[in-house]
Amino acid sequence: MKQFIIIAILTLSFFSCQQKKIGYIDTGEIVNEYQEKKDLEERYKGKKAQLDQKNDSISKAFQLEVQEFQVTSKKMAQTKAQQKYQELGQKQQLLQQQIQFSEQQFSQAFSTELDSVIVRVKDFAKDYGKTNGYAFILGTSEATSSVIYGEDASDLTKTILDALNAKYKK
Repeated sequence: MKQFIIIAILTLSFFSCQQKKIGYIDTGEIVNEYQEKKDLEERYKGKKAQLDQKNDSISKAFQLEVQEFQVTSKKMAQTKAQQKYQELGQKQQLLQQQIQFSEQQFSQAFSTELDSVIVRVKDFAKDYGKTNGYAFILGTSEATSSVIYGEDASDLTKTILDALNAKYKK
């Protein structure tokens, strides 16, 4: 009986002395250095250049139309010139709305895809924590420093970033 009590006490003290693992990651660094995010930005940089070129073409065509009107308006009757001026004003508003709408759609599409990347990063970190026996993996960044101090051994940033990039390459 004494041996059972001693074994129970030793077992209990062994399990109570074990600390759960806690790690932290720099979420800003992971997201910014994650290759999938870099590829996403590169893809959208090209799309943004195309959008800007298209919008510039629309603006330049309108500017040419305005310049032509300015030249010919001197020969027009005042009422007809005013009417054409109003038409150009309405056209300008429509073109500005069209440009603004296309830029909003572009931004929204980029944000949606970026949010998906961030969710995948969070899910990966969560799975990594479960698989490797972590009770907590805290996130920190320059904007929100929830980890004021952490031992270098508890910093999982590079480990998780390397694993994420390796998984992405596959």
